[in-house]
Amino acid sequence: MIDKKKIEAGVKLLLEGMGEEVNREGLIETPQRIARMYEEIFGGLGQTPEKHLSKTFSVNDNNMVLEKDIVFYSTCEHHLLPFYGKAHVAYIPDGKVVGLSKLARTVEVYAKRPQLQEQLTAQIADALMEYLKPQGAMVVIEAEHMCMTMRGIKKPGAQTVTCVTRGVFAENEKLQNTFWHMLER
Repeated sequence: MIDKKKIEAGVKLLLEGMGEEVNREGLIETPQRIARMYEEIFGGLGQTPEKHLSKTFSVNDNNMVLEKDIVFYSTCEHHLLPFYGKAHVAYIPDGKVVGLSKLARTVEVYAKRPQLQEQLTAQIADALMEYLKPQGAMVVIEAEHMCMTMRGIKKPGAQTVTCVTRGVFAENEKLQNTFWHMLER
């Protein structure tokens, strides 16, 4: 899906546009390095979480499952600068659970795309609802955006927090409070 030749050409134009000499020693291989890097950091393009969330295991109870502090790195689609932080993903099973690593893999599928944090939060919750079919899901993401840190307002350390609820989480304040209590532990 990634066209490395186009990326290389684009990086060369970008460097020229900045007034750089693209043939100087430190920059000669930069377009190729950037193309390889983009292949890695945008590896979620063209992927879906279906393969991660389709292998389930039967359970007798339907107690909340919470995986917290899932570290992720993403790229702001507005400035193409990184944002990074932690995702907290919970769901109420409906007789089926998924391996815990699959929740982190689902976060990665969506984080490794040009992205908005608000959209990322919703995509994770919606993927759980679609593929795992739980009674409900709740996703909270806390992140620092380099577009706020390096440029513009220049406020390092500012955290953006987004929260999405689906199913029984959207309807049940007590369940949401249990999530927040578990998150604080």
